Amino acid sequence: MKQPLTLALTKGRILKETLPLLAQAGIEPLEDVHVSRKLIFETNNPAIRMIIIRGTDVPTYVRHGAADIGVVGKDILLEHGAEGLYEPLDLGIARCRLMTAGPVGWIGGGARIRVASKYENITRQYFAERGVHADVIKLYGAMELAPLMDLADLIVDIVDTGNTLRANGMEPLEEIASISSRLIVNKAAMRSQFSAIEDVINGLSAAVRSS
Repeated sequence: MKQPLTLALTKGRILKETLPLLAQAGIEPLEDVHVSRKLIFETNNPAIRMIIIRGTDVPTYVRHGAADIGVVGKDILLEHGAEGLYEPLDLGIARCRLMTAGPVGWIGGGARIRVASKYENITRQYFAERGVHADVIKLYGAMELAPLMDLADLIVDIVDTGNTLRANGMEPLEEIASISSRLIVNKAAMRSQFSAIEDVINGLSAAVRSS
């Protein structure tokens, strides 16, 4: 019996914005994913099931073939690489910007800087391209606290409204990348299950165009 296509979805805001697109493409979970404690969900299409996991884990599941397709933020792909993956569609959802930010009025100038971020690779590369050596301090949240407590000079983080920065006496400085959620596909699955995966891509493409 043929295995169902497994679709890996990112928890949180991305999930909330992905589900309506999937519904427009004719793919809906059989139960409320927001209240269930399950991790694997059957859908109204017996040939497709969903798993709901952390965004940072989605490319890993898809790359290793545990999932065939995934939805993940472009920031994750930039940070961890997209080797072994196709990225056929920008879903245009969960839009935000990856930016540097610092205390209001901050003026740099040194060849070395302390930067707090969960995006170590992106941060290092960004500053290296500008001839600045960045000592990257890895944090997983509350980035705005780092400059306030003199742990770092600047931060690199996702900026949506900028309200949290302003509330903590900080401002966005330079945009590193414009971020939205992308559909990713395992390269081997694209060959072995081309027709089924193409149907999902086409359905989601139509949903993106109509929205």
